[in-house]
Amino acid sequence: MKVAYLGPNGSFSEEAALKTFVDSTIDWQLCGSILEVLEAVGDRKVDKGIVPIENSIEGTINITADGLLANNLFIESEVIFPVSLRLLVNEGVQLEDVQEVWSITPALAQCKEFIRENQVKTKEFDSTSSAAKALKEQGRIDAGAIASSAAARLFGLQIASTKVQDNGENHTRFLVVGKRSADVLPFHKRNKIMLLIAPALDQSGVLSSILNVFSALSINLTWIESRPTKKRLGTYHFFIEAETGKDEAKTGKALKILRAFGHEVQVLGSYDTNRL
Repeated sequence: MKVAYLGPNGSFSEEAALKTFVDSTIDWQLCGSILEVLEAVGDRKVDKGIVPIENSIEGTINITADGLLANNLFIESEVIFPVSLRLLVNEGVQLEDVQEVWSITPALAQCKEFIRENQVKTKEFDSTSSAAKALKEQGRIDAGAIASSAAARLFGLQIASTKVQDNGENHTRFLVVGKRSADVLPFHKRNKIMLLIAPALDQSGVLSSILNVFSALSINLTWIESRPTKKRLGTYHFFIEAETGKDEAKTGKALKILRAFGHEVQVLGSYDTNRL
C-alpha cells in the first residue's frame, strides 16, 4: 500500500503517519505540500494520504478542507496528535541572535505570542521540516526554525527554546483520506460522520435551521466550518462533523430531513477517532 504525507523527513505529518500506519511494508511517498498529498490520492498515485485538518490553537487548516472537495476524497479515520513546537537553530546560535523564524503557516500562527514578544520576522515554508532543512543547509546564524525535536535530531540543529507555542496543550487533528469508491464502505461501527451541506437558499437564518435538525435529534456536533463555494461572492457551504455513525437511525433521519428542505448533503466520511 502506498501512503502519502507532508515531508520532508522530520515533519509532524511524518510522525503521525508512522504511528498511524505501523505496517513495515508501507510504500511511503513524501510530498512537498498538503495540496500535493491530496492530489496524489485524488489522482490514484497513492492509496491513502494523511493530512492535518485542525489545530487546537489556530483552528481549521483551510487548504485541507478545500482540497478534500477538489479531489473527491473520502475520510477514513481521524488521528489526534500532540504537537510540541521548538525553536531550532544552528550550532552556537543563541535565542537573542535570532531575527527571523521560519516554518509552515499554521505553526507560525501557533506561536504568535513568541514572535511578538521577540519582535522577529517570519518566513513561510511548506512544512516545519522543510524550514529546518533549509536552515541547516543555509547555515544562517540570524534565523531559527519552528519545528519538532525529531527535526532537530535529523538535521543536526540545536533547540534554542522549548517555549514557543501559545498554549502547552497543543494538538493537531489529522485525517486519513482515500479516493471515494465502494471499497471504503460499509459505514458500520463508526463514531463520527463528516457532512458537506450546501444550503438550498441564501437566506437569513439558514445555518440556524440546519443546526436545529441535529439538536432536535440529540446529535452532538464537534466541528462546524463555513467555506466559500467559489462560485459567487457571499455563497458558502458548511462542513459539519457529528458524533454519530452513518448507520445510526438518527443519522438517517437527519439526512432525510435536510434533503427534504432542499439542502444538498454529501457524506465526506464516517470514521473512528484514534489518539496517539
